[in-house]
Amino acid sequence: MSASILQFVLLLAIMTALVIPVGNWLYGVFAGQRHTAPERLTYRLLGVDPAHGMNWKVYGLAIVASNLAMLLLAYLLIRLQGVLPWNPAGLAAQSPDLAWNTVVSFMTNTNWQAYSGEQSLSYFSQMAVITTFMFTSAATGFAGAAAFMRGLAGKSGANLGNFWVDITRLIYRVLLPVCFALALVFVWQGMPQTLNAYATATTLEGATQKIALGPVASLESIKHIGTNGGGFFSMNAAHPFENPTPLTNALHILSMLLIPSALTYAFGRLLGNLKQGWVIFGGMLVMFLGFLATVYSFEQAGNPILSKLGAEQTMTATHAGGNMEGKEVRFGIAQTALFATTTTAATTGSVDSMHDSYTGMGGFVPMLQMMLNNVFGGKGVGFINFVQYLILSVFIAGLMVGRTPEFLGKKIEAREVKLVMLAVLAHPLSILGFTALAAVTPGALASLNNPGAHGFSEILYAYTSGTANNGSAFAGLGANTPFYNLTIGLAMLFGRYLTLLPMLAVAGMLAAKRRTPANSGTLPTDTPLFGALTVGIILIVGALTFLPALTLGPIADHLQMVQGVVVK
Repeated sequence: MSASILQFVLLLAIMTALVIPVGNWLYGVFAGQRHTAPERLTYRLLGVDPAHGMNWKVYGLAIVASNLAMLLLAYLLIRLQGVLPWNPAGLAAQSPDLAWNTVVSFMTNTNWQAYSGEQSLSYFSQMAVITTFMFTSAATGFAGAAAFMRGLAGKSGANLGNFWVDITRLIYRVLLPVCFALALVFVWQGMPQTLNAYATATTLEGATQKIALGPVASLESIKHIGTNGGGFFSMNAAHPFENPTPLTNALHILSMLLIPSALTYAFGRLLGNLKQGWVIFGGMLVMFLGFLATVYSFEQAGNPILSKLGAEQTMTATHAGGNMEGKEVRFGIAQTALFATTTTAATTGSVDSMHDSYTGMGGFVPMLQMMLNNVFGGKGVGFINFVQYLILSVFIAGLMVGRTPEFLGKKIEAREVKLVMLAVLAHPLSILGFTALAAVTPGALASLNNPGAHGFSEILYAYTSGTANNGSAFAGLGANTPFYNLTIGLAMLFGRYLTLLPMLAVAGMLAAKRRTPANSGTLPTDTPLFGALTVGIILIVGALTFLPALTLGPIADHLQMVQGVVVK
């Protein structure tokens, strides 16, 4: 137990120590005026004037238009895979519905995979589509967060910056250099990075086996720095080629948290109020620690059903104990629990264990974090979602004391509150609406490999993961069908744009307003008390919205497990 806690403390302490230097680095990227030579060349190729600012409407349109163009190009490349180069296994093109799901997934930074990477995509597709989208989708999300921050800081009027400048700088100054260095470390640790054909091996029985290789290290680095999550192999970060050592496992965890946590400090710099940034960071960290403690304690306690079958689940000096079903022995309960909490907090979606094999309450935590989608969150989404609850908290507190709500010196009026509520409600409407549709569609139910509460959990998890742009799965659901490929694809789009665009509009509207000097009636939002109020409202709204579905799914699943009930 003490060794497990030490691992948690060490990794989270390193993350916290990196918040300030990385936050300062991001601040320089967001606020800097100078452009490097590669950046200026890129602007000329794109026909972009870097000095031209955008209001929220133009900025949002640039996001949508660029994403649509990339989606169409990527779909074409996936469908033509069979005739394109670097396809040593001779893999055919994906079906139309699967190709749609794949390109939407990686364009929205979800990285949901209804296919096995090594059996479905060529080297060319993995690099030209998957890895490229991992850079552009992450940069798009971080650019949206940068524009959102500028709007709240309100130092340039309605100007939120230039989307093309933001995405270029983020790729050149942040994602590429960090990922290049990290990929070298991964190669040192044993990850493949090659375009050679699959290796051929002879097994102990004398049979011939093909071992999939490829440019794995380069994909793995952006996969976690960009909080993407899609794996080169179907087993994702549980595969030894994607995650060969405990060091790579720790680096994966730190990579997922690196930029989302540092965004809070960068916001404080842009705002000129570091306390506000630390309040956001503190609120996120408190929720993260609570969820980590929950998943670790339930997984370490083990599964009563397995105990009845004779499985040893008691922790000893030579045995990790706990529910080790679906987990890697080399990582144990502690690193696995931390990875699961991190990947669903940062909306990454990569896994080093099978979430479908967790206890009911162990699986409850990843699902709830994606439903809340503001515990650090990835590619700027977690930050934006936390701030939307800050604004909602200001509004509620203002109603309670009878004052006009203000946030960062700007009055919060009806139109801002309506847009905030659109962003808040779009998330559960997508999750619960598509889950209900699947639950009453016979063809969708036929894809379940488990009945009862656990089967319902698999459906609920799929649409939660899609809407939260996470990408992880309860793997008992056979999701590669036209129904799931279409509906999960739509859930990804709703989750990406019905959160980002309304909140971008809120930032633009607040940026255009005149700042009101603080007075005795101003409610400070940069205090621990207000941070606690915001966390409370997040949890209350989450409980009111999702508790009925969670009760039918993972909570009922856990109660059946405790009672020793096996549903057949």
